[in-house]
Order: sequence, then structure tokens, then C-alpha cells
Amino acid sequence: MPIETTASVVAEVPDDAEFFAVPYASDFNPAHAVELHLPVPDLLAHYEAKGEAGEIVEVPVARAGGVGRVLLYGVGDGSPRALRKAAAALTRRAKGRDTLTVVTPGGDQAAFAEAALLAAYSFKIGDAGKKAVRALVFVGADEEQVRRAQTVAQAVALARDLANTPSSVKNPAWLAERAAEHGVPVRVWDEERLRADGFGGILAVGQGSASPPRLIQLSYTPAEPAERHVVLVGKGITFDSGGLSLKPTENMKTQKTDMAGGAVVIAVLGALAALGAPVRVTGLIAAAENMPSGTAQRPSDVIKHYGGRTVEVLNTDAEGRLVLADALAYADAALDPDAVVDIATLTGAITVALGRNVGAVYSSDDVLAKQLVAAGEAADDRLWRMPLIEDYAAALESSIADLSNVEAGSTYGAGSITAALFLREFAGRRPWAHLDVAGVGRSTVDEGTLSKGATGFGVRVLLEWLTRA
Repeated sequence: MPIETTASVVAEVPDDAEFFAVPYASDFNPAHAVELHLPVPDLLAHYEAKGEAGEIVEVPVARAGGVGRVLLYGVGDGSPRALRKAAAALTRRAKGRDTLTVVTPGGDQAAFAEAALLAAYSFKIGDAGKKAVRALVFVGADEEQVRRAQTVAQAVALARDLANTPSSVKNPAWLAERAAEHGVPVRVWDEERLRADGFGGILAVGQGSASPPRLIQLSYTPAEPAERHVVLVGKGITFDSGGLSLKPTENMKTQKTDMAGGAVVIAVLGALAALGAPVRVTGLIAAAENMPSGTAQRPSDVIKHYGGRTVEVLNTDAEGRLVLADALAYADAALDPDAVVDIATLTGAITVALGRNVGAVYSSDDVLAKQLVAAGEAADDRLWRMPLIEDYAAALESSIADLSNVEAGSTYGAGSITAALFLREFAGRRPWAHLDVAGVGRSTVDEGTLSKGATGFGVRVLLEWLTRA
């Protein structure tokens, strides 16, 4: 559900604060001990506290009418990563509390506040479980940084909500309705318009489902004239059974989140105005449900994409690239952007390569790739640039169409690379990047800023890139 924890800033710790936190490090400043009226150095020595990020020493203190709690929390080396770890630990410790008052540390206060809010996220249907802390009060923080953190955290939460919603609720039409709720102009192609305009890839993937596909376009224009126009393209597969190339049951259990890339694009477009982004941005979400039925596409079918290129479908479970290809071709032909970035939970292969903590970026442009990697490092959506190996393009050759959607044999492997090479064929000659977030788009643990389920990975890196440029 959307993050219900609120954030505010005050100048000093309120007299009635019953649960508040004070930072410390290995070089603890004794001035805090005077403010707290506690023998802080002795307490830290007793608990053998080292000041590591995420370390918390909880001390009971007398308060009028009861007992309060002081949380002495470690901030490590004070780096943004250490501050995020410390903030998330505090929010988790305060679960079920009404208010946590936090004396903010120095350094990147936006990173600290953002992590504290993200750790308060949960997605539950019903009222099961203890709720997150109701309010976070930051003492001595920069109010502008906290406001930015709250906007970014809420955008990440929106992306998580959309992806976590069960597929019994969401389908392409539902996703289009949600996209229209965030204050930016929306254009939607229904099944009839998709067919009339030649979006053969989106139609082919969606034709096996009782829920027809959609192409969703969102538009953000800044108040001042923009020098750049960027298109973001998101994969919006609201459930992926694999189609006739059916997935095993275990693999299907997470497939409600296969539209995580589309959710990221919706969340980013909704947050740009509040963050004052200076660049014009168009978002495209290619939405379909990939189901087996008597009308589903078959392995060996040939489809014609937007713009006329033909593709032989050898595996219907490689459907994400088919819907993205239509959107990329449309962006190149009709929108004339300065750069295109697509984001998708595209391949299991990238999880083997990079695990669940780092996303992949492929790019035809060195400058764009460096910008995205730097933005990811700053925002804590870490990316690693992967190669577009030209020799592997031969894996996509087809004897009857312009391309095949997967390799016919097993000569090349490298499934994530060949998927990126496939997408590049539709992106045109303009700067393009592909983010494969299949590994980082879902979490299996409740830990730090993550909750089990969708992570919203991609929101922070894209907002950092679009607003800090």
C-alpha cells in the first residue's frame, strides 16, 4: 500500500518525545550526552557498540507518566550508503510506534530520509501484521531535502504497489486507468487502435488473453522550455504464464510483477513535476497479458511490428521484447526523442550474471551509459554496464523473417545480451539504453529498504538522471 508514514522537520527534539533517536559514530561527540542527560560513552562501551551503520542501542529513560526510549544509532562512515542502512534500521525498530523523532546526522539527508520512508513500506491485503511507524520527525534536517526524499519514496511505493497488485485485479485496461490518475496527459491505444496503427507485437502477445492489450502514453512538459526530450519505455506484462511456451508453476508465482518496468515509468512520470524536472519526458507502457488459449500466438508464428519489421516467434515466453519492440519503434518513428531508455524484467539470464542487487544497463551510447551508471550509484539503484557483443547478433537470424525473438539453437547463450541486441534493432540510431531489472525488480526478503515483493527498482535512478542533469 502507499507509504502511510509521514515525514516532517523540526528545529529541536520536542519535550514530549517518547521515542527518539540520536546518531553516534566511533568518534562520538559528548555534546549529545549533555542533551540526553545520559552517560552515553559508558552505555556504548557497555554494549560494545562500534558505531557501525545499522547498529542500535536502545536505552529506557524516565518520562512524565511512563518510560520513553532513546535509540543511539550508528552511522558508520557517514556515506550515503551507510546513512541509508542506518535510517532503514531505525524505521524497522520503530514499527508499531506512533512517532519516531530522529536527530538527523550530517551528510546526505535526502538519502537518509528516503531510506527511512522506504523501510516503512508494506503491501498487505487486509489488516494483518504490525503497521509501520505512523510519523517520522526529523530534527535539524534540511526541509527541501526531506521533501524531495518523500516525493521519491512515494514514487517508489507507487511502483511497488502497481507491481504487487494481484493479477486477479490488474490487467492492461486496469493499468491504463491507474496511469491516468497522476496528473499528466494520457493517451491509450485499445485493441482496435493497436490493430489500425500496426502494433503487431503487442497484439500478438495479448491475443491469447481475455483481457485485451493496451499501449499507454504519458507526457510530462516542464514549466520552462526544455532542451531535451527523453522517452521512457516500460514492459507492462500484467501476468506472464509464458503463453503456449508455458512456464513451470513455481516460475509463475512471481509473474504478477512482470509489469514492474511499466510501473516504474508510471511512477516516474507522476513525480517529475513535483521534483521540477527540466527535461520533457514521454512515457510508453506496452501492456499485455501473456496467456495460453486457443487464440494465443504459437511458436513459429511470424508477426509484423510497428514500422514493418517481421519477427519469427520461436518462444512465446520471450514476450517482453515483442511488446517493447513495438513501443521502441513507435518512439523512434513518431516521437523524435534525444534519448530512449527502456526498462523491463526481461531475462532470467541477467539474474545469473548480476544477482539480485545490481541491475544491468546496455547502451548504444557511451555518454548515456555513464550518466545512468552514475545516477544509479547516487540514487542507490546500482547499475552495471553490460556489453552488446556484435558477434552474438547472429543468434537472432531467421530464415523466414527479419529476426527471430530468441536463438534457434544453443550456440551463443548469453540470453540477456541477445535480448538487448534484439531491442536495439527497433530503437533506431538515436542514443538508447536498456535496463534489464529481472534480478533486482523483486525481493525475497524484508530487509533494509526492501520488502518482499516488488522493489520499484528503476524509479530512483531515472528520477536522479532526469532531475539532476
